[in-house]
Parts: sequence; structure tokens; C-alpha cells
Amino acid sequence: MDMKEKKPAHQGPDKNSMKPFLYYYLIVVVVLMVINALGFSSLFQREVREVPYNELIRQVDEGNISMISKDDNSLVFIAKDEQGRENIYKTGIWTWPDEALDSKLEEQNVVRVAEIPTEPNPVMNALLSWVLPLVLFVIIGQILSRSLAKRMGGNAMTFGKSNAKIYAENETGKTFADVAGEEEAKEALKEIVDFLHNPKKYADIGATLPKGALLVGPPGTGKTLLARAVAGEAHVPFFSISGSEFVEMFVGMGAAKVRDLFKQANEKAPCIVFIDEIDTIGKKRDAGAMGGNDEREQTLNQLLTEMDGFDGRKGVVILAATNRPESLDKALLRPGRFDRRIPVELPDLKGREAILKVHAANVKLSDNVDFNSIARATSGASGAELANIVNEAALRAVRMGRGIVLQEDLEESVEVVIAGYQRKDASVSENEKKIVAYHEIGHALVAAKQSHSAPVHKITIIPRTSGALGYTMQVEEGERFLMSQEEALNKIATLTGGRAAEEVIFHSITTGASNDIEQATKLARAMVTRYGMSSHFGMVALETVTNQYLGGDSSLACSPETAKEIDDEVVEMVKQQYDKAKKILEENESKLHELATYLLEKETITGEEFMQILNREEARGDC
Repeated sequence: MDMKEKKPAHQGPDKNSMKPFLYYYLIVVVVLMVINALGFSSLFQREVREVPYNELIRQVDEGNISMISKDDNSLVFIAKDEQGRENIYKTGIWTWPDEALDSKLEEQNVVRVAEIPTEPNPVMNALLSWVLPLVLFVIIGQILSRSLAKRMGGNAMTFGKSNAKIYAENETGKTFADVAGEEEAKEALKEIVDFLHNPKKYADIGATLPKGALLVGPPGTGKTLLARAVAGEAHVPFFSISGSEFVEMFVGMGAAKVRDLFKQANEKAPCIVFIDEIDTIGKKRDAGAMGGNDEREQTLNQLLTEMDGFDGRKGVVILAATNRPESLDKALLRPGRFDRRIPVELPDLKGREAILKVHAANVKLSDNVDFNSIARATSGASGAELANIVNEAALRAVRMGRGIVLQEDLEESVEVVIAGYQRKDASVSENEKKIVAYHEIGHALVAAKQSHSAPVHKITIIPRTSGALGYTMQVEEGERFLMSQEEALNKIATLTGGRAAEEVIFHSITTGASNDIEQATKLARAMVTRYGMSSHFGMVALETVTNQYLGGDSSLACSPETAKEIDDEVVEMVKQQYDKAKKILEENESKLHELATYLLEKETITGEEFMQILNREEARGDC
């Protein structure tokens, strides 16, 4: 049945991301305007009090005046108040010169000056005019710096410093014992470990260690885990950094970070430097002038220079991981830089079983758990997906109130990863349930009546959160690496069996076969364009595959006329297998009814139950 997948909506740049910066700049402008308009000196001038002339006479009589000055229309003097504080007073002139007043001022040694200053002392003036604005700007700068650091994911003032996580000896916590299912990759990396342990053995014969090793494989296969295991086995410092961390908003910062990373690595040699997702900075450089990325290319050029410049005899090993090797620059892959390319592929049957055991080491399991059957049911799963299956099984055991994980927990977790959780609240009508039952039995019956088809493992009509209303699971007895033309055609027939059952029984068709149609068309097209299984075109490659580790996008490499002929042959191939599936079901219509009725009653049946009913029916027919 069809599995629906929701794609996240595209999220554009945040238009409000620069608003806080605008607010800070506005504050600075306002402060500058206030300072310019008023000035600090005017804000902090000493107060001058207006008093009548007789107040001057009283202050002179009491001997409180220490300084006096005269202008055209007034007298300004400094006198102590009742609390002993000196204040500045101003009074109008009645009669002047006043000989009596002059005499008293001379007797009291009052200082006569041309003008009494009303501003604070020079030290305070400097503090208010220069120091305070500088402190204000430093505070605003700190606010801007912290805001910028949050957007950059780190300290905004550490431009040119690498963000590599440095693990000291034995801190990675991983060894080769923690890596399963990748024996070939481990063998290739053990030589690096041996060199770091015994460099003299290689130096005596004149051999040098490869400067770099590139780990290539699909996502989730354990490339990062392998790199950490190498460091753990070698007992050397481990530098870990992602390729995206070299990319900065400022030009030249990526190259500076590369220089700093290799400087630190040389200081701590022997050590291992691991660059994850190196395709971020290692993409092929553009040949044309348009559309280039100067910052990324500067970072790549600096990386190439540093790899050429450091001494391999010091024991600095560069490990990198990518799942897009075809996008890397050729200069990065030449001998002397990344000398070795180590495939880290999806695990085989034996590898999957070993990975399941590693991840289940700390999980309480029942004695009857069969990892081999789980490994056979998870063909094409990566190590990360297998780890998730074990964890889902443990979570299910807790939900069910058990203290140990049973075989059924692992089997259900496989289905959760493949098709999602069961939808207990799904309201499917009896008519639709019946259609789904015949659809799934149609798949299973066509598969069982053909040779070279994988045995049916389980059939269910319980809806799943992926959108599937039911599914038929087939599990190979062993590991398969090749598919013959007959097996490919049989698989197409099996995929069309669900739609064929709908037409045979109900004389109508539904939308439930959309995923089956997609898979059948994809396989038929690959047979014609890639596998050379076409009588018309023969062994001619008509399609190229890119990003083999990320879904394997393909594009036709032929003329429009040839593309039309390919379409015609694909349509004819699928049609022939659909007719074949219909014929099988029409010849076994009684078995189709019986099995569908049994599935409707049970909702889920095993492959053994399916084959038991099918064989029993055949035995009765022979009597």
C-alpha cells in the first residue's frame, strides 16, 4: 500500500533577525544627539542662587564670604550656608562702590576675582566628557557582541579560531569493539593505528603514513564512530569539527580557522583530525567566473595548502567523512592529500546481526530473541536505523509493562521503522477494510505462486501512521546481492498484485496502489536504462545516477526520441506483468477469497499461517 510522506515547508530567511541591531543603533544615535545638544558640562553646572542685597550685607557681617566678583549689573559671591557648605549667590547692585562694604571685605581677606567659575573641577569634567561616553559605548558594544554571538553559534570575537572539539587521550570512549558490521573499513584503519603506535617500524623501511583517509558511505553507517574508534585505539588526541563550522559570514574567516586547526594539531602531534561532512567546503571549484563562492574556495585552497605543508612523519592523520564523494574537488582526492578512500557501506546480513548485538548489549533481553531473523527482515538498514530498532523495542517493552525485551518487541519495532506506529484511532469502514485485505492477499498470493520470489513473512491490514492502510512483508532467506531478470520481472508482478486483486474481485480500482505503481515503474525503468535487461536497447546505458548514497537521483542521457521509446517499453513491461498477476489471481480465486476472509478476521497473519492455508487448499484440490 501507499506510504505517504509529508515534506517540510520551505523556510526562508527571518526578516526580523536584524531588528535588535537597528534598535541598538537607534539608542546610540539618540545618546549622541543628547550629548551634543546639552553637553555634560551644562548638565552638571553648579547652582547660582539669586538673593537680595541685604543678604550680601548679612553674609559679610557674619564673615561667611570667601570670594566675590562684579560684573556690570550684579555681584556674585561664594558664602557658607548654615551647614557649612559653600554656595554661589548673586545679587543686584544698589550702590557701588560701597566703602563700608569694601572695608569689611578687606578685613576678612575676601578674594576678589573677575569671574567665579560655575563649572565642576577639571578632573570631573574629563570624567563626564570622555570616560562616561566610552563606558556607554563599551556596554552597547558588549550587547551587540552577545547578540551577534548567538546568531553565529559561538563567540563573535573569536574570528579565525577553529571550533574543533578536542578530546584528550582515551576521552573518545570508543574502540573498534564498539564498531560492528564494517570489518573491511576497520582493517583499512588498523594500519593507521599501528603507525601511531609504532612509527619507528615504518620509518626504518622508509614508509610514510598516508596523510588522509576519506570515509565514504550512506548516512548512518558509522563513519564518525569509526573515526572516534581510531583515536580511541591509538590513544592520541582527537580533533573533531564539521565542515559547516568553517563557513563564516565574514570573508577569510574559514581559511583562518583552517590555519588555526592545523596549528593546534601540529602542537599536539601525534593526533587525529576528523572533518565531518567535508563536502561542505570541499566541493569542486567552479571553472567559470560566474556563480563562484570565493569564501568557500578560499577555505578549500587553505585546506589543500595545509595538507601539503605539514610533516606526515609527525603523526598528524586527517580523517574525513562524506556521503557525496562525487562532488569533491579532484585536488582534494589526489595522492598526498586524501590518499585512501575507505568505503563504509550498508552492512550485510552478518554485519546487521553483529550491529544488533552491539546495541542490545546493555538491554535486558529474553532468552529466545533471534537476531538473525531481525537482521533478515531489515535488509538495507544502516547501523543508525538498527540502533533505533533496538531502542524502539526497549521502549515498547516498557510501555507494555515488562522488564525484558521479547522477540515480538523487536519485530514490532522493525515495522515501526518501516511503516510507522499502529493507528489505533483510525476509523476504516468495513468496505475499505475488505478492499485492503484483498489488496494485500493479492500481493502475497502472486509472490507465493512465482518462483524466485522472497517468502511472505507477514501480512497486516492495521493502518499505520505513515499513511499505509496495510502492507505485505517479504523476507529473503539469506543475503542477496544480485537480481536476475526473471526475479526483477517477478517483483514487478508482485507489486502489481494488489491492484490486480482489486480489479479481479471488485471490478474497480482504488488509489491504494500508488506506492506499488511508483516502485514497479522505477524498477522497470532501471531494467531498461541501467541494467541492460531490454531486448530493444540491449547493453546500452541510457541513464546516469548521481548522489548514489543520498537516494540515487537519476537523469536520462539520451535523445528525446529515445526517451519516448524507453517510456513505451517501460509501459509495456509493467502491463505484461500486471496481466500475469491477474491471470495468477483468476486461477486461484478461491484461495484469494479464503485467505482474504481469514485476514479480515485476524487483521494480522504470519507467513507460516498464510502458507499453511495455501498448501492445505492445494492438498484438497488434489484429492
